[in-house]
Parts: sequence; structure tokens; C-alpha cells
Amino acid sequence: MNLETIQHQIFEIRGVKVMRDSDLAKLYRVETKRLKEAVKRNRSRFPIDFMFELTHEEVKFLRSQNASSSWGGSRYKPYVFTEQGIAMLSGVLNSETAVNVNISIMRAFVCMRKFALSHTELTRKLEYLEVMVDQKFTDVYKALEYLIDKNVKDINQSKRKRIGFKPDN
Repeated sequence: MNLETIQHQIFEIRGVKVMRDSDLAKLYRVETKRLKEAVKRNRSRFPIDFMFELTHEEVKFLRSQNASSSWGGSRYKPYVFTEQGIAMLSGVLNSETAVNVNISIMRAFVCMRKFALSHTELTRKLEYLEVMVDQKFTDVYKALEYLIDKNVKDINQSKRKRIGFKPDN
């Protein structure tokens, strides 16, 4: 199973990474209807933090994210499953395919988490570098302003009319 393909099917909704029921059904090689039936028969295994139904606004958002939507005009709002819900699906579907697909999906989630952590570290380092560079540029600008002001004062001093003792030439 290609991890990159799975990663492209993972979305963030309500602040959590999820996969749609239709995408999971394709991976498990079952109909979406059958997947939903298995979930409904075992509803107690899927609390709200494992699986939830999308609102109409969330469905529109997902469709806008996927220009080439393959879901057509489903009459029902899709379920989405968190990482824990997907892990629970392998027990509910109880097939060799489900187990193998779940292993690949869990690897994809782990890979995405590792990337996010490295991205966070890189962002932190860039922010630190930006602060350091900004400070150095601030110091350079202050030095330039001082030199410009000093030159302006020297020019103004040399242009002013002299008073006092004037030596004879």
C-alpha cells in the first residue's frame, strides 16, 4: 500500500486528522454502505473522538479542497474517522485486508506526525534566526542613521557664517 496515496486522503477537520468513509471503504475493498453498516452494528466502539458525521459546511469545504471530487451526489453526509477510529475499524471489519490496510494507514499517520514535528522545529529555528537578523539590521540602520546625521551636522556647520576673529590673508 502506497503511503503517499493514503496521506493525500487524510484531512484536517475540527482540528483533528481524519479520513472519509468512502476513501476507507475503497482501501478496505468494501462498499461504503457495508462499512457504515459495520460501524452502526458496533456503534459503542466509535465514540465522537473516533468518528463523527460531517456537517453540510464541512462537506462543502472538503469538496472545495478536492477540485476533482469523486463522491458524486451522496444522499448521506459522510462519516470521518480519526486515527483511533481507523484502528477500531480493523476489529469491526475483521478481515485480512482490513488488518493490512490499517497497518499502512497507521504508518501514514505516524509519517505525517513526524513531518509535522520536524516542521515545527524548523519553524522555531527560522523564527529565532529572523529575530537575530532583525536585531543585526536594526543595529546597522542605527549606525547608518548616526553617520548620516553626523554628515548633515558637519555640512550644516561648514555652511554657516563664521563670526569672531577672521585672519587676514
